[in-house]
Amino acid sequence: MSGILLLDPTAEVNPAERQLLPRLKSLAGATVGLLDISKPRGKEFLDEVEQQLTDQGAAVKRYNKPTFTRIAPLELNQKISTECDAVIEALAD
Repeated sequence: MSGILLLDPTAEVNPAERQLLPRLKSLAGATVGLLDISKPRGKEFLDEVEQQLTDQGAAVKRYNKPTFTRIAPLELNQKISTECDAVIEALAD
């Protein structure tokens, strides 16, 4: 089997096809956004992720969703996309 198969965990019947973005060659010098979805203990998890990223030379910016029950506001997504080279979203459960 060649290529990568990505499964969409949403309930979409016909999910949109999306192109994979190129991976960063290195974390050194990159700006990585950490998105806390506001679930319990997410901050503690992201604190550890931030330490790992800074140890590898990345700059880190932190963001928070207002609540985990809704998707991130468009303005927040746009802000992250203009300020960061990559983003990690802290999921739970």
